[in-house]
Amino acid sequence: MNRLVEIRSQESLCRERAALDSGRRVFWLAQAEEWERRALEEIAHHFRECNLAHAPLRA
Repeated sequence: MNRLVEIRSQESLCRERAALDSGRRVFWLAQAEEWERRALEEIAHHFRECNLAHAPLRA
């Protein structure tokens, strides 16, 4: 889950830059959305891995 923390930090940084850099606001918001997408993918991956680890074995 450390990776998720890093991804969310990048997303937050991009949103902060969007607030401070009005000339490139659209760019920074697009970057933030990309980091958000990566975070959601990371969460989905984590849950898939957890489900596989706890799935009963079938013979």
